[in-house]
Amino acid sequence: MARKVAVINVVGLSGSLLPHAPRIAALGSVTRLRPVLPAVTCSVQASMLTGLPVGGPGGHGIVGNGWFNHEQQEVQFWKQSNKLVMGEKVWETARKRDPSVTCANLFWWFNMYSSVDYSVTPRPQYRADGRKVPDCYTHPAELRDALQRELGPFPLFHFWGPLSDIRSSQWIADATRLTVERHDPTLTLVYLPHLDYCLQKLGPQHPDIPREVAAIDAVAGGLIDFFRGRDTRVLVVSEYGIEATAPSTSRGAAGAAISINRHLREAGLLAVRDEGGRELLDAGASRAFAVADHQVAHVYVGEGGMGGGDAEPHGREAMGVEGMMGEAMGVKGLLEGIAGVARVERIDHPRAGRWVVVARPGHWFCYDYWPADRPERSPDFARTVDIHRKPGYDPRELFMGASKPALVWKLLRKKLGFRQVMDVIPLDASLVKGTHGRVDVPDELMPVLIGADGTGDEQPCTAVRDVILQMMFGGAAQPVAATR
Repeated sequence: MARKVAVINVVGLSGSLLPHAPRIAALGSVTRLRPVLPAVTCSVQASMLTGLPVGGPGGHGIVGNGWFNHEQQEVQFWKQSNKLVMGEKVWETARKRDPSVTCANLFWWFNMYSSVDYSVTPRPQYRADGRKVPDCYTHPAELRDALQRELGPFPLFHFWGPLSDIRSSQWIADATRLTVERHDPTLTLVYLPHLDYCLQKLGPQHPDIPREVAAIDAVAGGLIDFFRGRDTRVLVVSEYGIEATAPSTSRGAAGAAISINRHLREAGLLAVRDEGGRELLDAGASRAFAVADHQVAHVYVGEGGMGGGDAEPHGREAMGVEGMMGEAMGVKGLLEGIAGVARVERIDHPRAGRWVVVARPGHWFCYDYWPADRPERSPDFARTVDIHRKPGYDPRELFMGASKPALVWKLLRKKLGFRQVMDVIPLDASLVKGTHGRVDVPDELMPVLIGADGTGDEQPCTAVRDVILQMMFGGAAQPVAATR
């Protein structure tokens, strides 16, 4: 008979922050976790829940928070179908040992069309008039109505964007209590994102960080007490630690941010197309382009068939194998010469770029491809919160680039029913003060696992699956299943 277990994911928590989180620290022994590359949300979560590496034979295939879809010739970020994750998930393994096992997943990613019994995940409504209405997706569907009837609408604009704060994590914690009280799952997975955003926005050394850590400690501590009151074992994990970004090299210069696509464009490899005086990255027509994802970027080479923008017509078939290999190696050399790049390597998976570029400590990759001195050429979505259209992760969405009166006016027009572009996000990459994605970080910045005795000082994040199973069943966990 399986014992009940709750896994609370406090994103961004590292050993250096635990002195400010006494309720979490009191849970038990602390083990450092070695994240997979890239050390970003989707990749690390998939490894924790499957026990599998990212690539190679039998990997789960989640090569980042987004990647280039070769069939659709589009960059796609933050997709939610669980079918994208290859391999057997921990709750599926648990059910094989005890068919009565049930699982609730609250806000861990890839939480739609999953084999869990109960799921809650952000899913805004995109209305025809351009509005983005806060909402969530649940399984079963009636759980959504029950939660929002009790708690109000999911606070989407406090979950991500310039207004992000503790309210979203508190809502998730409250939704967890209601879901558990209603359905009593055997395994509960909870995602609390608050620290992730504070650390990227302020940096880990900012004087406000202890207060923000204390805020999430209070939320997590309340959940720990709740679960213990229901005879449930509790495990706290984090996906990565966040390091400070490098200082700007001069006034207005983003010393930490690497505009990798601008380098590829200057080399004549990246294609853009003009739409109304603004530029859109034409990935499918580019000979090389980068999908930026925090401190790691996937660089795809040899996709372009028709050319366009700054890239000359360049068909893959016309090049031949030797030509393609030669160009790939030429791109590798170019990448290795970019300031702020630590190394260029490979991830063995079809979704991965031909090259995976890792930043030096304190540096990160921005997706920008328009000329640095021509901000008016940036796409219209560059100054908005738009996680799906941008061909890369953009932490500048955590900042407000418009004055308060301008923001109020835009919101008023929107509420009155006018179409209104919420172009309030700045383009200044030097604003970002914290970043992550590399795996070779100091011990104090490594993510942690708390509450599982006997795991030692350090474990790979893939071991989390076995720890969960051991807490549920005792003894040794079953071997990790091969990918389907």
